[in-house]
Amino acid sequence: MAAPRIEGTVAAGYERVRAAFAQNFVERGELGGAVCVYRDGEKVVDLWGGLRDRASGAPFREDTMAVVHSTTKGLAAMVLALLHSRGLLDYDERVATYWPDFAMAGKERVTVRQLLAHQAGLHAFDERVDRAVVADLERLARIMERQRPAWPPGERQAYHAITLGFYEGELVRRLDPAHRTLGRAFDEDIAARLRLDAYLRVPESISDARLAPLEAPSLLRRLRAMPLSFTLAAMNPRSVLHRALIANPGTGFYLDPRRVVVRELEAPSGLAVASARALARAYGVFASGGRELGLRPETLAELEAPARPSRNGFHDELFGAEARFSLGFMKPNESVRFGHDDRAYGAPGTGGSIGYADPSRGIGYGYVTSRMGLHLEGDPRDLALRAAIPE
Repeated sequence: MAAPRIEGTVAAGYERVRAAFAQNFVERGELGGAVCVYRDGEKVVDLWGGLRDRASGAPFREDTMAVVHSTTKGLAAMVLALLHSRGLLDYDERVATYWPDFAMAGKERVTVRQLLAHQAGLHAFDERVDRAVVADLERLARIMERQRPAWPPGERQAYHAITLGFYEGELVRRLDPAHRTLGRAFDEDIAARLRLDAYLRVPESISDARLAPLEAPSLLRRLRAMPLSFTLAAMNPRSVLHRALIANPGTGFYLDPRRVVVRELEAPSGLAVASARALARAYGVFASGGRELGLRPETLAELEAPARPSRNGFHDELFGAEARFSLGFMKPNESVRFGHDDRAYGAPGTGGSIGYADPSRGIGYGYVTSRMGLHLEGDPRDLALRAAIPE
């Protein structure tokens, strides 16, 4: 297909990024999307184009926000980083210090660092969790308190695909002086200050016309693209992958076929909608000193430090491969590479979106799309864009 009209701007020296973005539509199956890069606090790439969704034929606009799934996790982790900078959170403290009843069912020794690195064995719920439970934070907290970990803290790693955000949310409620939810804290302390088009809790006031759903691939295309081991694990109700990602509540509980995502609900592991500009702007602040948000150098040093492995290393029981996580963010690893070096941190999302901070180059990067990709080790559209960014 021919490339659609590409809107937006690039600074001198970044013309290759525009060319790569246009080629995504011609060679790599892009439907609609946006990419943005901040460098040393300055916006150097801000592009969008294509369709918000195929059914309506509406264009992807400057202020379009896309469903970003697990890219949400990076935005949630930013709220915890602010709490650390304010002296309200110690990453090496036990979760139960801040949330005493969390200590139930063998969780008394879990540290915040272990929880945020997906090493707490809390990747699934035994009790039923649905929209009604998620909307009732007290009821959700009691379920999390009763949940027994799959293994002793720090023994192994398994991606907490959905559950992590709920545990983070309860921590924020208990640590925040005003007992705000994680979504409200993000909205007031980060999004409002930086003027971001991003929401962890999507309000009713946001028009559907501003939201880009992810066009799902056909079942046949999914089966062809996914490794057989991944497909088999997804079908096995006892597997870590199935329990963490598909069942109870699974990613589908926060999607709405009529309104893209459910409104006034918080699932801080996956429900966010965001523009590429919002991702790049937020990560750009983190990558260039954090002054606008009052981040302390000690906090940024923690985020840039190497990930710490579980006693079983970085092998992830969900992915069946190495993955590195630290303080709520993903770190560069053999499977998913981003940034100039290991100081980088961010969060990719199912379908292709990604945001990350690259402190070595002062870069904040964001990419969103309206067509779901199926690549577990980096989406070719995003990889082409990043390869075009000059050193």
